[in-house]
Amino acid sequence: MTDRSERFLKACRKEKTDCTPVWFMRQAGRYMKEYQTIRKKHSLIKMFKTPEIAAEVTIQPVKAFAIDAAIIFADILLPLEGMGIGIDFPQSGGIAISNPVRNYSDVESLRIADPENDLGYVLESLRLVRSEINGRIPLIGFTGAPFTLASYAIEGGSSSHNLQTKGFMYRNPDGWSLLMKKLSKTILLLLKAQVQAGAQVVQVFDSWIGGLSPSDYRNYVLPHMRGIFQSLKEADIPSIHFGTGTAGLLPLMAEAGGDIVGVDWRISLDRAWSSIETGAGVQGNLDPVALMAPRDFLKQRAAEVLDLAGGRAGHIFNLGHGVLPSTPEDSVKFLADFVHEYSAD
Repeated sequence: MTDRSERFLKACRKEKTDCTPVWFMRQAGRYMKEYQTIRKKHSLIKMFKTPEIAAEVTIQPVKAFAIDAAIIFADILLPLEGMGIGIDFPQSGGIAISNPVRNYSDVESLRIADPENDLGYVLESLRLVRSEINGRIPLIGFTGAPFTLASYAIEGGSSSHNLQTKGFMYRNPDGWSLLMKKLSKTILLLLKAQVQAGAQVVQVFDSWIGGLSPSDYRNYVLPHMRGIFQSLKEADIPSIHFGTGTAGLLPLMAEAGGDIVGVDWRISLDRAWSSIETGAGVQGNLDPVALMAPRDFLKQRAAEVLDLAGGRAGHIFNLGHGVLPSTPEDSVKFLADFVHEYSAD
């Protein structure tokens, strides 16, 4: 039987495991009562920047559920602050950027974030968690991808259409190229620093990439993503490449790199896997809303995902996006247990 501490790492290497490893994006968060107690006392930014709090929140789901990996409690946008972009997480929700990037001069003024000086609190959180979990399960570090970070920086917050981002990309190719290079350098430095601080796998979140056409992805994003994942591979750092709304981009994402490609629920897992021709594994892909459904329905949908994976080495069970705030905790526990039991040899 595979030791629990190795199950997730073996899947990242596309090796056979005793059962399918499972973890959940946003598994440390708003749906947990323990988290809500802490959140009432502190702002999000204080929670991110206080390693003891971030470590405690990271470990909460590890203690509560039979998950096979922990992921550090942080935010994909934190590197932007280190580059000179003002970010805030208003109490009402969402993201606010105080000085959005709108022209070439704005891009020129951005610096490459230094992991220790600008994001040392994330690294310290990783060190604390790695010490606390003491090898019981692996620890995941992460950051946002260049396109998604660029989108936030240019739009000044969230956007459903990326109008200003695409406009900048089309009309200012030199500025776009420089922005992506600076973001890619910041991201790569941070990911490598996270591994030095205790992360054993890294995930790159490209949450907004589904808004691009395949042509735009190939021309404006693929070279930068390929550079990041190639550098991670050369450093022998296991990586997961995740995006949403990416059914039409999966072959290109796989071409960009990553040992595992994350898949959302908008495409069946078998079709997703067949479109990935690089030999990468697959992570996913249950609809997060299924956790709100009756147990029989949840079991059926989870079993469908596992059946479509067919027990192939390299499958990591996850949701197609993060755990929703109103998700019952006992449903998360039930799902983690079910995945292990159903997929066991």
